[in-house]
Amino acid sequence: MAGSPVSRPSFHPLALLVSLAAVAVVALLGGLASADAAADYAQLAQPSWAPPSWLFGPAWSALYLLMAVAAWLVWRVDPSPRNRAIQVYALQLLVNLSWSPLFFGLELRGVALAVILLLDVLVVVTIVLFWRVRRSAAVLLLPYLGWILFATALNYAVWSLNS
Repeated sequence: MAGSPVSRPSFHPLALLVSLAAVAVVALLGGLASADAAADYAQLAQPSWAPPSWLFGPAWSALYLLMAVAAWLVWRVDPSPRNRAIQVYALQLLVNLSWSPLFFGLELRGVALAVILLLDVLVVVTIVLFWRVRRSAAVLLLPYLGWILFATALNYAVWSLNS
């Protein structure tokens, strides 16, 4: 049967750059909000399973790269501003951005815990929505989910030990 042409996502290098820039802005702003975080973090009572502060930078760099590629893959399928998956992704990026200043800058670790719990939910929703559009994009977000779930437990432990 002579069918209609299959709609294939096209390669948009500019869209990939925008996606990378979005996570770079979040990383930069989060980094500025926690510029002295390594010294402050080291001063806090921590659980025995807490990672060293130097690990956070490389881990987040890798996660932000995976997030940017995942968002770009989903955007390629549906570049409209009404793309619900991208809207939720953008919302979770903003929530992600708000965590560092709360935890480090303002030392509101209990509020930061509430925010990271919201982030956990938003990332799960984002993964579900990405799965419906492009499964590979959802899979790219799984390390991010694992890391923020670990960060949630760490946030709770640090808050509990330092209250």
